[in-house]
Amino acid sequence: MRIDVITIFPELVRAPLGQSLLGKAIEAGVLDVRVHDLRDWTDDPHRTVDDAPFGGGPGMVMRPDVWFRAVESLDPERGRVVLLSPAGRRLDQELVRELAAENHLTLLCGRYEGVDERVVEGLPAEEVSIGDYVLSGGELPALVMIEAVTRLVPGVIGRRESHEQDSFADPELLDHPHYTRPREFRGMSVPDVLVGGDHGEIERWRRRAAEAKTRRTRPDLAGGRGP
Repeated sequence: MRIDVITIFPELVRAPLGQSLLGKAIEAGVLDVRVHDLRDWTDDPHRTVDDAPFGGGPGMVMRPDVWFRAVESLDPERGRVVLLSPAGRRLDQELVRELAAENHLTLLCGRYEGVDERVVEGLPAEEVSIGDYVLSGGELPALVMIEAVTRLVPGVIGRRESHEQDSFADPELLDHPHYTRPREFRGMSVPDVLVGGDHGEIERWRRRAAEAKTRRTRPDLAGGRGP
């Protein structure tokens, strides 16, 4: 999978990409992640990417012409274009799976008061949000999306089961609780069933525990409704 990220703070994105599973997958050639500085497509000495909003109001708005030049420079390999925005469709595991099936993503990291709406309409770019809150820019949301999406790309995670059993693998159920050594810690014990060796009982316990955890922490999920 190839991912292009366009931002005015490229180092904010590049640094985490060299770490952990992402770094290993990029080094192995499983992922091709390219980070671009939006200011490289400006045409003035000050490398201006923003201007005052028409109609007045606080803050500055990112100009459409710079974004268009940047994204169109990737043609014909721009792939699916996503603008990270609090006004967009909320990122969930269903959308993550959808994006993971793409061969190429181009992620646009907005800043300031926002991005000129013609970027959404004209490129076109689909808006995606990582939650109902506002950050200073799209760089951290882009990294969240990259982390979530690339976990599903074959070769990024060693064992496929690692993400098949995650929370939201079943859209109505969270992951079950996990335990490891020591068996006793500050008066808290690992459930006996997990050390009993009966794998059928372990799977049944994990299902019941996952259902209970979903009811307790996410009752809005269908699998978590009811007593």
